[in-house]
Amino acid sequence: MWTLILERTFYLLRIAGKDVDRAVSEWRARSEHESWYARQIHRKVLCELRHDFTRGLPMIRTLIAVCPMLGLLGTVVGMLEVFDVMAINGSSNVRGLASGVSQATFSTMAGMVAALSGLVISVRLDRWAHDRVRTAAELMSS
Repeated sequence: MWTLILERTFYLLRIAGKDVDRAVSEWRARSEHESWYARQIHRKVLCELRHDFTRGLPMIRTLIAVCPMLGLLGTVVGMLEVFDVMAINGSSNVRGLASGVSQATFSTMAGMVAALSGLVISVRLDRWAHDRVRTAAELMSS
């Protein structure tokens, strides 16, 4: 997930501006901007930019949704460890019980932290992508 986030961040901060400049210069190089055909080309260019800028964001959102589930899987493993300790030693081995509870708590927390931090960054990436498309549309219209 973080590799995809870093790639999208690098692309949107470093490369997307060049793509916008290229699209705007190609649009301005056209001799005619008012016909139906020209408007369709305008829409096509903006759709291609939007596609390029938002590529990978659905996968990031999917991985964000999976993070809490992986945390819950770790919770189940930790609780199984607690039940194993209880089955073998009863409830007298507090250290063994604490180890399982600690594992369950830590994995749940890690899944939620990964999901929440990824969600915040994903929203920011989505906003950057839409801002770049809006900038391109404004530059092409002027």
